[in-house]
Order: sequence, then structure tokens, then C-alpha cells
Amino acid sequence: MIQPLFNWRTGLAIIAIAIVSGTIFYSQFLARKIAKEERGKVEVWVEAQKLLVQDTSGLSDKLTILIITENKTIPIIVTDEKNKVLDHANLDSALVAQDSTYVYQKLKEFKSQNAPIEWVNPTDSTERNIYYYGHTSLLNQVRYYPLVQLLIVTLFIVITITALTTGFKSTQNQLWAGMAKETAHQLGTPLTSLQGWVEMMKEMPGNEKMVVEVEKDVGRLKLVSDRFGKIGSTPRLEKTELIAQINSVVEYIRKRAPGKVQFTVNTHGESAIIVPLSPPLFDWVIENLLKNALDAMEGKGQISVDIQNSSRGIMIDVTDSGKGISAQNIRRVFKPGFTTKKRGWGLGLSLSRRIIENYHKGQIYVKHSEPGKGTTFRVVLRKVAES
Repeated sequence: MIQPLFNWRTGLAIIAIAIVSGTIFYSQFLARKIAKEERGKVEVWVEAQKLLVQDTSGLSDKLTILIITENKTIPIIVTDEKNKVLDHANLDSALVAQDSTYVYQKLKEFKSQNAPIEWVNPTDSTERNIYYYGHTSLLNQVRYYPLVQLLIVTLFIVITITALTTGFKSTQNQLWAGMAKETAHQLGTPLTSLQGWVEMMKEMPGNEKMVVEVEKDVGRLKLVSDRFGKIGSTPRLEKTELIAQINSVVEYIRKRAPGKVQFTVNTHGESAIIVPLSPPLFDWVIENLLKNALDAMEGKGQISVDIQNSSRGIMIDVTDSGKGISAQNIRRVFKPGFTTKKRGWGLGLSLSRRIIENYHKGQIYVKHSEPGKGTTFRVVLRKVAES
């Protein structure tokens, strides 16, 4: 299911790059063409200015004035060789009147934009005018158009990928929920039968000890079935005493762990912490973390559960002294199907994250892991709202 999404992303990225690249090349081509035409217009404007000065007969006045007044878009500033402003055209007249430095600011800007055009008076070589001109609004629009389009394409890609990812996650969640409910349904019939057999065994003398153990295992199966049945539906959170809940799970795992594995629970002096929980589902998370810790050790080591009541919430750290998780696998441990074990579907941590983050509005993540030294998983739970 991951591969099609990856292909969609790759395809969208290729399309976006092609669109933006094509737009940039074409817009730069247009910008160069417009800039060339604008320089030509400025050169004609300069020639008209020359003609107006040189032709004393007055025959060309109408033509030159027409050419000069025809330029209504290209901003021009005329200076002498000492950089003194002699004239200007198409600047903001209001700003020119309000700010004495405005023209010189635009002059500095024009110098950085285009090469100037010089004119030397043929009758007086000491008279030299320099014409500086800036970009028109059309040229600026063409230059900035690729950036605008890039933003639009980026927004389109983000929205599309978000929609695809949301749809993918929704489908994936429905799949896991359906599998969990079907598992619970399939366990129901043999569980009912086993409960009947247990009741029959209770009536047979000499089976008392065996019946107690079998009844525990049947109860355990019923709990597992109940957990699977709750996946996919929003569980009802109850105010639960957290320390007792965790100690119960730790004790259950301790009895089934090798004798060389030591368990400790550190509450930092807290005797009771009340939090909103779905006890069956939360037990599943802690049980899964403890089982993973056991699997990470070769029959010996230490597993500690550290519970801290802080201002940010309730922090539960499950630490083992096992083989640790490699750096490349830390980001993958919560993905469905990921496992380093020879057995199992790789759903434990994925479902644990769903239980903590979706149902309990908390967090679960790898706080620290070092190959050969162990791993710490952290679960963060919300406190009970104070009334």
C-alpha cells in the first residue's frame, strides 16, 4: 500500500518541476525580449531628446514631442557626468514632491537594473548626459511570475499529498479495525466453549489446581478478545489509578519471564496517580512494551518502569538493557508490518501508538536507544482535568 502513494508523490514532484522549469525558461525568454524592446524605446526617446536640442528649425518639434510623450511606462532619470539629476520621467510625482531623496533612491535602483545610455553634445563635448532607466511593471510581473506559479504549484502538491495521505491512513485504519474485530469475533465461539468445559471441570474432584490455571488462561483469552473488539471504536475512558494498573501488568509479565530478568517500578514517591484510561487497551500497550523488552534481552537483564507526575503530563518510561534499536530502524518501529522478530505480524507497536495517540490523546515514542545497551520507550498521558 505504501508504493502507490510513493509513486503519486514522485509523479507530482516531476510534474511540478516540469511546470516550474518550463515557466522559468519561458518567462526569462519573455523578460529578455521585453527588456530588449524597452531599451530600444529608451534609445529612441534619447534620440528624440537630442533632436529636440539640436534642431533649432522647429520642423521636428511635433515628432520629437510625440515620441517623448508616448513613453508613459518606462521610468527614466537623466543626470550629468557628476550624477546631478537633470530630468526624470514616469516617476511617482507624489513621492517626488514629498521625499527629496526619492529620485536618488530610484537612480541607485536603475543603475543596478540596466546599463545607462550616454549622450555627448556634438557642439559642446563637455556636455554629457546619462540616461538611466528602470523596469516597467510589465517586466517585473513577467520576472516574478515563476515565483507566483511556484507557490501555487507547491500549494497544489501539498493539498493533494495531504488528501492522498489522509485517504491512505483512513483506509489503513479501517483495515486494521476490521481485522481486529474479525479476530475478536472468531475468538468468541471457542472461548464460550472453553468456559463451558471449565465449568464442567470444576465439578470433577481432583482438578481444583488445574481448573484455577485453566480459568486464568481462559480469562486471559477473553481479555485479548475484548481488546481486539475495542479497536476501531472509540473506547470509554475511566478515571483509573495508574500505578496499580501498571503494577498489575508488570506482575503478570514477571511471572512469565525468565528468572534472570529483574523488574523494577519507580514511582518517585507517588502512591496513586489518577488518569483517564481505557484499562484493557492501556494494559495492552504496557504489556506489549514489556514483551518487546523481554525479546530484546537474551534471557537476562533489567526492565524498569519509571512513572513521573510532571506539569506536562504523566511520563511512563519503559527501559530495558537489551540489544537496542539501530538508528535506521527507530523511525520505522511504529509502522505496521515492521518487525525484527522471526515471528509476529509487526502490529504491536503500531496498535500501541493508535491506542495512546488516537484514543488517549497522548504520545508514545522512542526516547532513547543505543545498540548493545538498551532502549527506552516513553508514553505520555494527560492528567485528569481539575474541576
